[in-house]
Amino acid sequence: MYLPATFAVALALTVLSAVCWGSWANSYKWTHGYRFELFYWDYVLGIVALALLLAFTMGSHGSSGQPFLANLRTTSSSNIVYALAGGFIFNIANLLLVAGIELAGLAVAFPISIGIAVVEGVALSYAIQPKGNPGFLALGVVLAILAIIFDALAYNSLSHAGHRVSRRAILVNVISGLLMGAFAPFVTRALTAGRPLTPYGIAVFFALGALACCFVVNIYFMRHPLIGKPVDFSGFRQARPSDHLLGFAGGVVWGLGTSFNFVGASFTGMAISYAIGQSSPMIATLWGVFVFREFAGSGRKAWRFLSLMFAFYVAAIVVIALAYQG
Repeated sequence: MYLPATFAVALALTVLSAVCWGSWANSYKWTHGYRFELFYWDYVLGIVALALLLAFTMGSHGSSGQPFLANLRTTSSSNIVYALAGGFIFNIANLLLVAGIELAGLAVAFPISIGIAVVEGVALSYAIQPKGNPGFLALGVVLAILAIIFDALAYNSLSHAGHRVSRRAILVNVISGLLMGAFAPFVTRALTAGRPLTPYGIAVFFALGALACCFVVNIYFMRHPLIGKPVDFSGFRQARPSDHLLGFAGGVVWGLGTSFNFVGASFTGMAISYAIGQSSPMIATLWGVFVFREFAGSGRKAWRFLSLMFAFYVAAIVVIALAYQG
């Protein structure tokens, strides 16, 4: 299989994972009236398809480690369970994050959910696999959280002052963040414990765990949505082919980022790879600024916050990269 041979290549893969994680949601923005609960079925199928494709290509050919199928025959069953559980947990967190954004807006959802996820995910992953300089890693996480806060302040400056956020919205985002950070240690265990899975094997079972979760959690949200009226599968069947394609493409993009993050983690350690991957809000904001023109006509205050966000994210990536060298 293919694995990065140098830190520079591994770092590039983790940065690419952030690009993918920050870009997949555009596919949903380009749909028309397609409920997210229905879009999500196409999305999760895209994740599974991409994971399988990489497993039988990059994960099966190359000079490093075991090929995908050979690894499945030798790995510990507990590591398969860890990867499945990670995908199941991620899926709940992702669904709640989208609901949290709709309930409270990006300005509230991202600093709560992603902020909690970065701290928890990095700390728990490092506890399992203490790879890298803890001082640099902690400083990088602090810089990333400050960048998320500046991102939130930039979006908040676009909205009307005095907007009240309900306790329900805050609770949804807190739970999302706790779950989003909780999947990383499961991946770390699958990558390091006993007879570990390869990064490509982890991606496959992670995707299958997310798919299995949909049959429980997404169906529940279809019947009891946090926002809007209940939906059923008739809406899925009636959706335009282009909407199905966009959903599938969104899953492919997210799945590509996830696989790259796991492959990069095989060299850097999961704590470093996860921390850099979670700089994805910066990428999402770049799309908002340059493609969707979300900040057109905004005042100097918003642009000042955006500038600070970019500066702190770049500083966070540099410092986290130094954590490997330190």
